[in-house]
Amino acid sequence: MESIIERQVVLKEVTYRTILNDFINLPFMLYKGNDAWVPPLKSDFKKYVSGKNNFLNESGPNIKLVAYKDGIPAGRILIGINNYLNKAKGFKEGYISLFESIEDEEVAYSLLEFAQEWLKDKGMNSIKGPLSLPGGDDNRGFLIDNFEDPTLIMNVYNKPYYNDYFLNFGFTKYYDCYAYKSYIENENIDRYEKLVPYAMGKYKFKIDKIDLKNVDEELSDIKEILENAMPKDWDDFIPPNDEELELMKKQLIPFADPDLIYIARTLDGKPIGFNIALPDYNQVLKELNGRLLPLGIFKFLMYKRKIDRLRFFVLFVVPEYRKKGVPSSIYLQSYIASLKKGYNYGEGSTIWEYNEDMKRDIERFGGEIYKTYRIYIKDI
Repeated sequence: MESIIERQVVLKEVTYRTILNDFINLPFMLYKGNDAWVPPLKSDFKKYVSGKNNFLNESGPNIKLVAYKDGIPAGRILIGINNYLNKAKGFKEGYISLFESIEDEEVAYSLLEFAQEWLKDKGMNSIKGPLSLPGGDDNRGFLIDNFEDPTLIMNVYNKPYYNDYFLNFGFTKYYDCYAYKSYIENENIDRYEKLVPYAMGKYKFKIDKIDLKNVDEELSDIKEILENAMPKDWDDFIPPNDEELELMKKQLIPFADPDLIYIARTLDGKPIGFNIALPDYNQVLKELNGRLLPLGIFKFLMYKRKIDRLRFFVLFVVPEYRKKGVPSSIYLQSYIASLKKGYNYGEGSTIWEYNEDMKRDIERFGGEIYKTYRIYIKDI
């Protein structure tokens, strides 16, 4: 299927290498000269949109489109159905991801109209997004404020007018997700340095740094924590299966800093909580302009040593230990490690607005909301 809509704006499905290249390269044109946007490695992004390092294709049908205006790439979108999530939650919803458009309503609405009809034809009754691809934790929502500060690893950057296009098309706010910023030296830790040892002694738990030499066992414990800690009323999440854990391992090992990932366990070894934080490799990607070869590998090694930011991705604690100092203990260990390694500031993201426990914990440590990402929904 080459040409889907024959008019000034032409939509083409990504079925050929040239169209895939246009899909990948469009943001490089849109954000040229914008220091807040960070170009992905093109080779990795090609695998990402082809479903080679996620569960895009296994989870359900999907389609990628490029919009052309006057023969020039002008927009893109990925549309899909996550059958795993729909089955677990009893939904009939589709999702959109990786939306981009020049400042042109005809381009944007052509992509959204196609998404709506494609999903409706497949029996869906709502459309949600932008969302991460299945099995991922990135590209979630549209940034709706603070377009000036740097974009950290695996977070999205977009044009400010996308919000208006979605609202004018009939989407409404589904949820906001927040990014918290906290300067390492300014975090409020005095009280935690006293309370954490007390809590660990009273409730008999310990905090272990992840052992990457035994990563399979560590991930098994993380899976157990997620199965017990993830609230059943979170409509957009289900605990990972074994295949997703294997994917997590492949993605985590190359970038993980074991000093930033901790697992909480009872003294008899039962896993009760964990966090994942990663160095902000966007500081390196910024210098590569999408290519690792021929000289990018040397730049990678050079700029890797200069990373001074980190992103705190997730923290899960089983219900019976949430009020017993486990979150604070993990935060404190992460803080101590970050200070020793010379990180300047950390970002906690993306925190869903309904996640009151994590918001409260971050704010107690001195974190402040400095970015908002919005996810939209529309009945179809």
